[in-house]
Amino acid sequence: MVTVLGSGDSLLRVIETAFPAADIHVRGNEISATGDVREVALVQRLFDEMMLVLRTGQPMTEDAVERSIAMLRASENGTSDGQETPAEVLTQNILSSRGRTIRPKTLNQKRYVDAIDKHTIVFGIGPAGTGKTYLAMAKAVQALQSKQVNRIILTRPAVEAGERLGFLPGTLYEKIDPYLRPLYDALHDMLDPDSIPKLMAAGTIEVAPLAYMRGRTLNDAFIILDEAQNTSPEQMKMFLTRLGFDSKIVITGDVTQVDLPGGTKSGLRQVQDILDGVDDVHFSRLSSQDVVRHKLVGRIVDAYEKYDSDNGTENGAHKGGRTKRK
Repeated sequence: MVTVLGSGDSLLRVIETAFPAADIHVRGNEISATGDVREVALVQRLFDEMMLVLRTGQPMTEDAVERSIAMLRASENGTSDGQETPAEVLTQNILSSRGRTIRPKTLNQKRYVDAIDKHTIVFGIGPAGTGKTYLAMAKAVQALQSKQVNRIILTRPAVEAGERLGFLPGTLYEKIDPYLRPLYDALHDMLDPDSIPKLMAAGTIEVAPLAYMRGRTLNDAFIILDEAQNTSPEQMKMFLTRLGFDSKIVITGDVTQVDLPGGTKSGLRQVQDILDGVDDVHFSRLSSQDVVRHKLVGRIVDAYEKYDSDNGTENGAHKGGRTKRK
């Protein structure tokens, strides 16, 4: 019962707060609920889902309970087709590394991960903290370890330097390191840190700015383009046409955080219209509901979206063509 109700009944308190129209009672090893019929039915479904997760040996956390409740309510309200249950979402393992398991935490994250399995090119579009890049990296490492691909290529536009890296001091590595550091950080979560320099020296893992992709054909590779909202339309076309045989591309970005100079169009915004409906290309859209950082991040994202809406801005861009970063 401790695993079901949480230490100090912490999980039970989350459930009681979420279902005020249902009275939940615990006696010994029995849990009963009375009150509103629909709410009681949801409480029963919730405990069923929690038991399925716990039987896999995975603990339930307050966050997991809250996400399970959100998924069940979305299914109940018809805002989700309800094909996947909370237990299916929360127990899907992508990668186990260094004593921890990486798995999706929301329904949209699970569908994003599933789309990467099914399609050659996948766009993950959503606000900060939704796991777009992190989950794509986990799928890339999984594909490398299972020998589906021979190498991983990670790239992002060094937009703050205007791709003019020659003006920056230091070696090439020192010049590009600040822009690629988030990708290195994710790699260190998923692989033995001692193995990463060896894999990079052998070319099995390559981390490079987008400008260095020009003129190449990328075969047998899992390629991730991060911060894609900061590509120009020309750069986006150049990158997409690098696709070689037996390769997979995942492109991630947030169209509300464009750092391009005023007047420059975002390739990520434009490509949604160009490739919409093209076979084997999939667009996964995540929202503030999929933020897996601190709860406050989701509220911040919602507040900024409301501000943009109230002030006549769209996707973070002023009507005058200039862009602002959130």
